[in-house]
Amino acid sequence: MRIPPQLERIWPSMPVIGALLFTSVLLLLFGASPLESYAAMWEGAFGTQAKLLSVIAFWIPLVFSSAGLLLTFKAGLWNIGIEGQIILGSIGASWVALNVDAPSYLLIPLAILASMIAGALWAALTGLLKTRGGVHEIFGGLALNNLAIILTNFLISGPWQPPEGGTFRGTQPFQDGVLLPRFADSRFSPLSLVLLVVAYGLVVLALRNTFWGLKLKALGQNARSAFLLGVSSNREAVIAMMFCGALAGLGGGVRVLSWFDSLRQSISGGIGYLSLLVVMLAQFRLLWVPLIALFFSVVLNGSITLQLRTQLHSSLGGILTGITVLFMLLFGDAKRLGFNTLSEEDDDE
Repeated sequence: MRIPPQLERIWPSMPVIGALLFTSVLLLLFGASPLESYAAMWEGAFGTQAKLLSVIAFWIPLVFSSAGLLLTFKAGLWNIGIEGQIILGSIGASWVALNVDAPSYLLIPLAILASMIAGALWAALTGLLKTRGGVHEIFGGLALNNLAIILTNFLISGPWQPPEGGTFRGTQPFQDGVLLPRFADSRFSPLSLVLLVVAYGLVVLALRNTFWGLKLKALGQNARSAFLLGVSSNREAVIAMMFCGALAGLGGGVRVLSWFDSLRQSISGGIGYLSLLVVMLAQFRLLWVPLIALFFSVVLNGSITLQLRTQLHSSLGGILTGITVLFMLLFGDAKRLGFNTLSEEDDDE
């Protein structure tokens, strides 16, 4: 049976709608008002200008990482190591912030470039482990994620420790010249939004209108057939990983230079793992990724205010996102439910 075109266009939103309904039933069973709970989360995300800007500031590195994953997923690669690539991007930007003395107009581009290079090189390790060492990218990525966390803790408590002594809280604050200019004393930097628009536009262009995007698609569909057609699976896999790592590293650099003002523990905030859910929930559709990422950002930021307005714990936001992913696994794939979808050309829309 063919799914109606109008329904297919909104199909990625069905897990979100289902999760909202399911969560509402749970709230009613526990004697809580779904409307009051969602209103509290809405106020926590949009109640003031500062809260709205925090939502956008969290959303930007999430979309950076999700955009990178679109490249690796298109090539058939599960880049679980994206969390570590975000961390290495933060470390790269932090190195410039702590060791380079230059005017702001040089420091900021250098820090951004360093974050992209660090993320790309860290992703290249995963790609080389897969292509040269036969280590699956999931296992290689997870191992490198842990190494990135260890490296961060070492730098914070060792070479980059504050003058007052070693601590796991963070490094000394960065010089003001390297911090991204922020809007209204918030964590949101307009420059980061400009970078995101450019980066996401390039990803869309690469996947839709370039021969490289076609090669990634062929590699993801059938690596052996792509090889017989002249596509080097090893080379393209490493390149795709590096581009993804560069975007993830850029997200990490933006986060450490705008959300924070120093390198700290858990600097990624779980954004890498969350971006995996975003891309899968969006079913790899380019136009849906920013919207799904915005939904996650609103829920997670809005749930902070939930406990202040109601007797419910702020973990409701995590429950809602978890149920959303569960519903995605249950009926997120229209084809698996027996529906015929639109042509393959529409898969990238």
